[in-house]
Amino acid sequence: MRIDIAWWDLDGTPQTIDSLREHLRDGAVAAWGDVPGLRLKLWIADRQHNRWGAVMLWEDDRPAGLPPNRAAGLIGRPPTHRTRFDVEATVEGAYERPRLGGIGPVFLTDAPTTGDGSPCTST
Repeated sequence: MRIDIAWWDLDGTPQTIDSLREHLRDGAVAAWGDVPGLRLKLWIADRQHNRWGAVMLWEDDRPAGLPPNRAAGLIGRPPTHRTRFDVEATVEGAYERPRLGGIGPVFLTDAPTTGDGSPCTST
């Protein structure tokens, strides 16, 4: 298995974490659902450091013919950092959610947010 990590430092770009979150809501997530060998893709955001990126877990090497990197087009350049790692070991902990797809603030369209745009976790 392999891990790819890519992220952009957003300072000096026309994009924000909120605008890129909207980009995900507009269909960017679904394009990755049928990619052969992709076990998991996580889109990540770091508001404190104004960074945006993704972590991808592959069964083997990344295949050819991936969906277009729409984030790079919106941001206007390739990722600031891109790193690949071999996975040395894996374990799944005890969990309650049977599936990870569809989790995250992108899917909470009417949820209240905090002052920094993060979803509220309590009522």
